[in-house]
Amino acid sequence: MTAAAGVGSMLRDRMTSPLTAIGGFFQMCVLAAKAITRPFQWREFILQGWFLFRVTFVPTIATAIPNTILIIFTLNILLVEFGAADISGAGAALGAVTQLGPIVTVLVVAGAGSTAICADLGARTIREEIDAMEVLGIDPIHRLVLPRILASTFVAVLLNGAVITIGLVGGFFFGVFIQNISAGAYVSTLTLITGLPEVTISIIKSIVFGLIAGLVGCYRGLTTRGGAKGLGTSVNETLVLAVIALFAVNVILTTIGVKYGTGH
Repeated sequence: MTAAAGVGSMLRDRMTSPLTAIGGFFQMCVLAAKAITRPFQWREFILQGWFLFRVTFVPTIATAIPNTILIIFTLNILLVEFGAADISGAGAALGAVTQLGPIVTVLVVAGAGSTAICADLGARTIREEIDAMEVLGIDPIHRLVLPRILASTFVAVLLNGAVITIGLVGGFFFGVFIQNISAGAYVSTLTLITGLPEVTISIIKSIVFGLIAGLVGCYRGLTTRGGAKGLGTSVNETLVLAVIALFAVNVILTTIGVKYGTGH
């Protein structure tokens, strides 16, 4: 048995109170960081990346389209009222890059991605597969947790890019074909107030969102107890914890983006 054996039971023992649960979460984060130095599980990473992409892509499209309609359409109505319809592209780019992309990514990654990770690892935990791996000397953090965390991060970046693309293209169609805004003016003003700082902050947001969602899902999956009922509880708690954490991080990163991006 390796030094990492007993990780699952050790983390479950830390779920007795909120403070010890926080300690267990950071302990898992440290173990995952240490596991990066070991040979990477590429096969598991690819499988989990494809799995997370399948469970999150359709919800992403279904969430991004109505949000695009709501934000871009409403913004264009306001700009038309002020006689500034020619800069609708600037508003669409700013909204899609700084808010629409990250917010939809938060909702989908927390609602579909993180809960899927929790359900997968939680089912393995209640079937005692994690304990069996530890008995065989296999580190579950290195073998299962790290690939899922990195896969969640990678997929979150892809989803963020997809939502931004949907926002910009959707804004073009709604603005040009429905609200009769000049196509040339829309395209020419896309980069008026949205540049590299805004794009960088958006990418950083998606990376942090994916990382946190993966960590929360893995931790609650490994600390599942109480059979099938406990698994359902863990999935529900994963959704709540991930949404709270991700929206808090979104506020912080948005503040930084306003200070050093458009507000610079």
